[in-house]
Amino acid sequence: MSHVLDAIKERRSVRKYSARPVPQKGIEKVLVAAGWAPSAHNAQPWRFIVLADPSVKRQLADAMAESWAADIAKDGLNIEPEKFKSRIERFATAPVLILACLTMDGMDKFSDEKRQKCERDLAMQSLAAAVENMLLAVHAKGLGACWFCAPSFCKETVRKILKIPDEVEPEALITMGYPAEEPPVPPKKPLSDYCFKDKWGGKFS
Repeated sequence: MSHVLDAIKERRSVRKYSARPVPQKGIEKVLVAAGWAPSAHNAQPWRFIVLADPSVKRQLADAMAESWAADIAKDGLNIEPEKFKSRIERFATAPVLILACLTMDGMDKFSDEKRQKCERDLAMQSLAAAVENMLLAVHAKGLGACWFCAPSFCKETVRKILKIPDEVEPEALITMGYPAEEPPVPPKKPLSDYCFKDKWGGKFS
């Protein structure tokens, strides 16, 4: 138990990587760990796309950045050139990108919108559990990773670039590689701030 808790506490979001390639077997073991996550109805409503080809990563990063710039422009804002470039390089230069996608295949189907929305929430929670498994497995193997939700803001762009079928929905990008930085320990709220006992607003003790 202590080893699991240590891994949870020691894991960091790594954004800078060395040029050292990640072995194929290492990537596969990380994906296997994701597949062992709990899921609603045991439907395992996740699909993962591994991107290692530099040209594909660059194409995807460029398209996502353009989509981001277009969204910002709708608010009457412009992106600083350096910030725009860094957004592209973040994804284009990561040794491995893993696109986490959602599918409703295997999930229950309801005739009413309310229950169907709840079912989608269950699928989303399941996908999040799989991604967390992945991040912990990455850390355990001496690799680094970072979870980005950028695809959620430009799903059709991502779908078009990677030719993803309609029934599979892009949700997140996980960058992965051998760490080239040691991120500091992030501040975390104490248990009493987020866990309540007996009634809402009551402190846990």
